[in-house]
Amino acid sequence: MPGASTPSRYSSSAPTKTAASVLVLAAAEGSVLGLDSAKSARTSLETMMAAIGFTSRTGATARIPSPKGFAADSILLVGLGSFDPASSGPESESANAEVLRRAAGNALRQLDGVDQIAVALPTTTPGDVEAVTVGADLGAYRFLDYISDDGDKAPGAVTVLGPRGKAFVSAHATGATLAAATNRARDFVNTPPLDLYPETFAELVRDQAKAAKVKVTVLAEKELEAGGYGGILGVGQGSTRGPRLVKVEYAPKGAKRHLSFVGKGITFDSGGLSLKPAANMEDMKSDMSGAAAVAQAVFAIAELELPVRATAWLPLAENMPGSSAIRPSDVLRMRSGKTVEVTNTDAEGRLVLADALADADAEDPDLLVDVATLTGAQVVALGNRTSGVMGAETARTAVTEAAERAGEEMWAMPIPEEMLSGFDSNAADIKNSGPRQGGMLAAAAFLREFVGEETAWAHIDIAGPSFNTASAFGYTPVGGTGAAVRTLVELARNAD
Repeated sequence: MPGASTPSRYSSSAPTKTAASVLVLAAAEGSVLGLDSAKSARTSLETMMAAIGFTSRTGATARIPSPKGFAADSILLVGLGSFDPASSGPESESANAEVLRRAAGNALRQLDGVDQIAVALPTTTPGDVEAVTVGADLGAYRFLDYISDDGDKAPGAVTVLGPRGKAFVSAHATGATLAAATNRARDFVNTPPLDLYPETFAELVRDQAKAAKVKVTVLAEKELEAGGYGGILGVGQGSTRGPRLVKVEYAPKGAKRHLSFVGKGITFDSGGLSLKPAANMEDMKSDMSGAAAVAQAVFAIAELELPVRATAWLPLAENMPGSSAIRPSDVLRMRSGKTVEVTNTDAEGRLVLADALADADAEDPDLLVDVATLTGAQVVALGNRTSGVMGAETARTAVTEAAERAGEEMWAMPIPEEMLSGFDSNAADIKNSGPRQGGMLAAAAFLREFVGEETAWAHIDIAGPSFNTASAFGYTPVGGTGAAVRTLVELARNAD
């Protein structure tokens, strides 16, 4: 499979004594943090900070030669603003963790070609170490598989420095696992659709499972036809590269809770016969971000050996306008038995999700979450960095709280009852295209028709956050972001 960045290592060595090409240190309100035991070195560094006018504002960076007392060749200062490492309480801890993630990521994004990097941000708890590790490893990510000469385009070895003790070492390992899963999802999203299509996507997941305690089942076209998966087949029939349904299962002995994730997997979305405008269509390789996220979340849950059963369903199809493509006015019979009139072939994600949701719901999981780049309306409503979360109140709350702990921006949204009437059809049980106003909410109303009334179900629309077309920021690169991976794993970490 595509190769993500190399994970960091952990060390409890003192920052001043750590040999590295670059030592990353944090500053807040004019003071260097984390050097309390090296007052002379800290004083020298703060004098240099004042001389160059380094303000310590959030996001500010400056690389300077190391003053006397440091073993590193140079120092990269990262501003933390008014960061207070002594603040306590769940909200403060979540906020501080995200400050550390972004600072570490911001630093690593700037260190292309640097062979030895040590990151010494203020870490007093295992949670701090996990946050710095996640930020550093995400910030070190580069997608270089298609670059002919990538010699100086990525950071080299990264070491996270922190306190001594098993809890801190374990926290680093957890952070490295979370970042690696996110980076693998990024790799899938960034891979060109010429190479990543339903069959190859399924093969990559199956290959990954060979080294994991995970079972993978793949349904190809014949099995999909026999099973009545009309949504997945209908969307995929316009492409010469047929659809797949992939099930990824982690089921440890003694697990008392079952989390089920469904991820939209449109490996390229042309819009079908309801063709999209040519402008920015190249970004539609990211329309499988949900499938990448749910798959990699389950692999991370398995690697962390969490005591919860986790299942991912990946409905994979390529939405193309071939001669056999579905037409507006066609009626599809779905896996659930419902019939859907297709009035817009570019509203295809909800069709493949509906089939997979029916299967996932049939297993009666304790929590069912789907993740999808589903609507442009999500971007209009919440922008490019905040995902929308809809569904049953308890499930919706569980997701948004997990997202806050994980450092992902998600916002709870309603599913107004009147939205469903916009899908009324004279030819079928329901049609696939609803009202334009409140389109994100309407799409969720459609999906709700394919899960049980008592199901604890939440829908996450990641249309904007999944693929960054603007400038990189914090630990977020241009291109695939791996949105929702960390939130899904966080759900599993708190599933009791």
